[in-house]
Amino acid sequence: MPRKSTHPTPTDQSSLCLQYLRRCGGSARLCTINFSLEVIQTLVNRKLVKVTNTRAGFFVELDEAK
Repeated sequence: MPRKSTHPTPTDQSSLCLQYLRRCGGSARLCTINFSLEVIQTLVNRKLVKVTNTRAGFFVELDEAK
């Protein structure tokens, strides 16, 4: 029987990151997010979020064009 990994995978954390962004109104500053860059990159690759530079910092936003 295969053993379960004790390390969280990016896909497990990506759903939590999406929930966090929804609770924050759809966007949050990148420096305040406590999720790894790997999780954020996974969401960007899946076109669920986008990262924008607003000259006041980088923001992670839910991509509304689904």
